[in-house]
Amino acid sequence: MYKVDLNSDLGESFGNYKLGMDEEVLKHITSANIACGWHAGDPLQMEETVKNAVKNNVSIGAHPGFMDLMGFGRREMKVTPKEAKAYVKYQLGSLMAFAKSNNTKVKHLKAHGALYNMAAKDEELAIAIAEAIYEVDKEIILLGLAGSKMIECGEKVGLKVASEVFADRAYNSDGTLVSRKIEGSVIHDSDLAISRVIRMVKEGKVQSINGGDINIKADSICVHGDNPKAIEFVKSIREALEKEGIEIATISEVINGGLIYG
Repeated sequence: MYKVDLNSDLGESFGNYKLGMDEEVLKHITSANIACGWHAGDPLQMEETVKNAVKNNVSIGAHPGFMDLMGFGRREMKVTPKEAKAYVKYQLGSLMAFAKSNNTKVKHLKAHGALYNMAAKDEELAIAIAEAIYEVDKEIILLGLAGSKMIECGEKVGLKVASEVFADRAYNSDGTLVSRKIEGSVIHDSDLAISRVIRMVKEGKVQSINGGDINIKADSICVHGDNPKAIEFVKSIREALEKEGIEIATISEVINGGLIYG
């Protein structure tokens, strides 16, 4: 039996600025990565997103990033492992407060943007993020790029880990994501994206941008829903996966074989 999670980055509105279509996305996913106020989001958005996730039976995850609202957390920053660990603890703790006050728990953590991409290759940074989680709550699952340092270091520290794949992104031959600056990095053909995802889940393989197959593990699929067309894609990908006999479940259910801790 194939089982996979559908996750999306949510809670990214800030003050008067509206981003995303969170209420619609939450109807179709199983796990929400909620911005913690540094790269996007604010306390009111965090509260509202947690409440809406609970209402839709969607599992909650923290989505910490660099303190970079102007660059949406996508600009690289030079930070020490000590700094990175503190940044992650700070943001995780803030979301845990909103989760607790709404009678739920943070079940996973996925780094955002530049922090995510840097930690996929940088072992010291990946260890720092993993240790931050472990020292706060070792039952929180680390969601990271499949085959990356994040997965390797999360396991080394003693965390449960979940391998993330992307429906609409191209892969390099080493399993990393193709830079958004390169043509072809984002897949706009929804049928192609869906067929690639199904193959990742059922065969554990995906074609790289260079044409060759690479091995990949798909515990969770990241889907974006920041415009009406994207919402249709989220719905289509879920329907296609279920039609293929793939069960859609939360990260906890995928990793723990149906047992949800906490």
